[in-house]
Amino acid sequence: MLHTLRKRLERDEDGFTLIELMVVVLIIAILLAIAIPTFLGARQRAQDRAAQSDIRNALTAEKTFYTDNQVYTATTATLSGIEAALTYVAGNGTTAAVGVALKAGTVAGDNNGICISKASKSGANFSVLDVASGTNAGTYYYKASLSCSGEDGAAAPTVGVKTGW
Repeated sequence: MLHTLRKRLERDEDGFTLIELMVVVLIIAILLAIAIPTFLGARQRAQDRAAQSDIRNALTAEKTFYTDNQVYTATTATLSGIEAALTYVAGNGTTAAVGVALKAGTVAGDNNGICISKASKSGANFSVLDVASGTNAGTYYYKASLSCSGEDGAAAPTVGVKTGW
């Protein structure tokens, strides 16, 4: 009889107890709770950096055009010939959901400037204002969508010391 009891006890030791399984599930849940917000934050930063990169590439295309013609352009076909990897949208800088929005002409009170905006997939808006000449000459970065002054009659954005997003 003792021999039969011993065999039964040896067979019952196969597997895990409910407590052990619950501890493992709890540990996995804690790791997921830490990992998911970290992943989402990295994803948002990557989406913002992609929008900023597109704006920088559009600004490089604009400066290339400016070097040859001494004036900025908002003609999408012209810029597509210089930098074909981007989708350009002419008009007000606040309509940049799909492509890089361009607004050339009178910006920040000067006649020779360009306003470039883009909305990232995370929902943040980024803009760069480049003024080639005049009292406000320089490049200004904004973490907002700009409505550039000029043909649309909007007020000029505040030109201040903005060296980065």
